[in-house]
Amino acid sequence: MPSEAPSSVPSVMPARAASSRSALKWVIMLGALACLPALTVDMYLPALPQVASDLGTSDALAQLTVSCMLVGGALGQLVIGPLTDRFGRRLPLMIGLGMHVLVSLACAVVDDIHLLIGLRLAQGFFNSAASVAAMATVRDRFVGAEAARILSRLMLVIGVAPMLAPSLGSIVLEAFEWRWIFVVLALIGATLAVIVFFVMPETNPVARRTTGGASSVVRGYRTLLRDKHFMALALIPGLAMGALLSYVVGSPFVFQQGYGLTHGQFSLLFAVNGLGLVLSAQVNAALVRRVAPIRLLRTALVAQLVLSLVLLAVAITEFGGLIGLLVALWLVLAFQGLIPANASALAMSRHGEIAGTSAAMIGAIQSLLAGIVSPIVGLLGSDTVAMSSVMLGAGLAAFVVLATATPAYRKGGWHAPI
Repeated sequence: MPSEAPSSVPSVMPARAASSRSALKWVIMLGALACLPALTVDMYLPALPQVASDLGTSDALAQLTVSCMLVGGALGQLVIGPLTDRFGRRLPLMIGLGMHVLVSLACAVVDDIHLLIGLRLAQGFFNSAASVAAMATVRDRFVGAEAARILSRLMLVIGVAPMLAPSLGSIVLEAFEWRWIFVVLALIGATLAVIVFFVMPETNPVARRTTGGASSVVRGYRTLLRDKHFMALALIPGLAMGALLSYVVGSPFVFQQGYGLTHGQFSLLFAVNGLGLVLSAQVNAALVRRVAPIRLLRTALVAQLVLSLVLLAVAITEFGGLIGLLVALWLVLAFQGLIPANASALAMSRHGEIAGTSAAMIGAIQSLLAGIVSPIVGLLGSDTVAMSSVMLGAGLAAFVVLATATPAYRKGGWHAPI
């Protein structure tokens, strides 16, 4: 099978089940790539007040630098995904990481908020290559339950990163000013580029790559859009991430302002809830060896929906006080690790010939839905009921999508080709 991988890295590897040692290598490497966009967004969050003050602008314009990063990421995935199908995974990934480094350094020296907004849009566009390539490589390298297992590890990283990255950003701010966050992001991008160049093999061989120009890209997206089962499965990770980010953006107001927790107490609470995500991802990785991903997905959606109803009831009635709220919230988040990974694995399995385009579509939908759903918490009041309501709404939407657009809940549905 032909390959364009340099001699310094292993040759192209076909999709197959992997040994534990080999799988661990891929999890670490692809997990590091997959979390780059999340780090780029969330490390920067604690710096927003400093940015607004230093650049003499409004809080709204400072916050726009975050929104534009997400928009750029969604657009970037739609463009870069097909390029990885056409030119292989490594080349677009190396270019994206290189541009991420340059744009990050430019962000570190900018003195105008409007220029920073534009640079953040570009930063999101280019570093989306990391998440697209990671997802597509999973589809190239792994199949079936093994793919779901690896994706559960990646979803763990992507899900936990928004919880840990602000703390890393705060550490940088304690020692330096906000501009150094972008220097750190540039160093992270450069490190990943070195790892990709010397360690990561090309997993999309020449014989399997798409040909043609813009017309082939359009055909690829048209194929995905016409596949209602793919689109249904692609929506579910975005709705799940929307529920998670609703918690991320709403919890500081709920627990620090509503319940009077200190910064230290809130950080500890955040870590405990993050543990729920870690455990559920590990459970999913173990279960997919014996249970079909569609069965796990359909069960997890129902369980999370029921628990979200309990969470909303606790929020409205204040039953159990803070402890009751924390227990209900932990249980809702604990099922998060069983949803995006299995939905993504099932969606990716449908179009292996355009894995990059498929990964791009899933990632773009996830970024857009998360960006649309999570701000609703603020619009509803940023209190306990608002956060719980949005999490319930996202979970209900995911359940309805799976139930109406796939045979998952029909008789024998878990045996049907989803």
